[in-house]
Amino acid sequence: MPTRRGVAPFPATELACAGDTRLLPGGHSGNIRSEAALSVSSVEAPSFPVRRTCPYQPPDVYREISERGPINKVTLWDGRQVWLITGYEEGRRLLADERLSSDRSYDEYPTMAPHLGAPAARKLVLVGEDPPLHNHHRRLLNPEFSLKHARALRPDIERIVNGLIDGIEELGPPADLVEHFAAPIPSLVMSALLGIPYEDHAFFQAATAGIMQGKDPAGTEAAAAELVRYLDRLVTAQEAERGESLVGRLVEHVDTGELSHDEVVQLTMVLLIAGLETTSSMIPLGVLALLDHPEQLAALRSGEVPAVTAIEELLRITAVTDFAGVRWITADIEIDGHVLKAGDGLVISSTMVNRDERVHEDPYAFDISRGSRQHVTFGYGIHQCLGQNLARLQLEIAFETLVRRLPGLRLAVPAEELRMRRTGTMQSVERLPVAW
Repeated sequence: MPTRRGVAPFPATELACAGDTRLLPGGHSGNIRSEAALSVSSVEAPSFPVRRTCPYQPPDVYREISERGPINKVTLWDGRQVWLITGYEEGRRLLADERLSSDRSYDEYPTMAPHLGAPAARKLVLVGEDPPLHNHHRRLLNPEFSLKHARALRPDIERIVNGLIDGIEELGPPADLVEHFAAPIPSLVMSALLGIPYEDHAFFQAATAGIMQGKDPAGTEAAAAELVRYLDRLVTAQEAERGESLVGRLVEHVDTGELSHDEVVQLTMVLLIAGLETTSSMIPLGVLALLDHPEQLAALRSGEVPAVTAIEELLRITAVTDFAGVRWITADIEIDGHVLKAGDGLVISSTMVNRDERVHEDPYAFDISRGSRQHVTFGYGIHQCLGQNLARLQLEIAFETLVRRLPGLRLAVPAEELRMRRTGTMQSVERLPVAW
């Protein structure tokens, strides 16, 4: 059974982000593969996923796997072999295939990390559902996350982002961009959207992190139980006295019999987790990519490349998780000379699908003027991210405002002191001290 070692700091330099596999500070191999960091060319099913060393580029092993072709076998943490899809066309075709299931209650569903084996992680509504139940829940939520609704929130998000930068300037350098910027943005936005008191943000940020970044199933289950108890009280209060929040509107469906009380609690939890973890993880990675490419940072700051264009490349290149979809196969599928058997597990690698050279010229190059939406960072098919309009808007405003208001933005510590997050499947840095 493959084992995982601790994650070492990464040096955020052009050399490391071009695929350097030397031993990093601390004596660990940054790509977390064999002791000698050997090539995977002779390994039939290499380990997956692998922790990054460069914050915005995949480990070399992913590239070696994808060079074999768009469909390969990899080995998960528990020794199980699953199909890994690294091709753009193949990934989208499979994510739209009705023979793939997202239902996590079956043993056939691949568990991507030990903590995700917790019962709470295996019974998540919406993301872990198949039709027709998935369609029912999605239909009730779609209007809440329309492009029109997202755009209506622009003034509020601009006020939030500018307020946070005011606080950073008042605090003075160095400031941790994770604590003082990246984490509060989605917390404030989701608090307002869901009707959750922001004064409780320390609790729900810790609880969602405990679920997504847990070290073991017990920790994830405990964090989920705490969050469910909190949200149960929130929903109960909304049932007694309706508010103007999304939760208040979901409670109306309890009156009609379309949803149960417990379903509203579970849907609120999924929305909160998804809304917080992805955006707060991506902002630091995007900042590091821009700092590593000063000419592109300058183009964004000057407006030569609009933020709405730049964020598509930031989404494509950073993709905070290595998988745009985890599924199990309910009936045999023949694709490109392979037979994917019923019961097999399947993982769509967003990191590598986004770098398919058949779709993107020079796919490993970071170019914010590219502006292509041909990526699967938000997934594809019926499970494509419900909140992508809101996420795009938050990122657009965050990056545009940050680089404009802090034109001298730079790292406040040597790059080798930065550390990648050690737990969970969401890639990001633990802290990002900056000056300006």
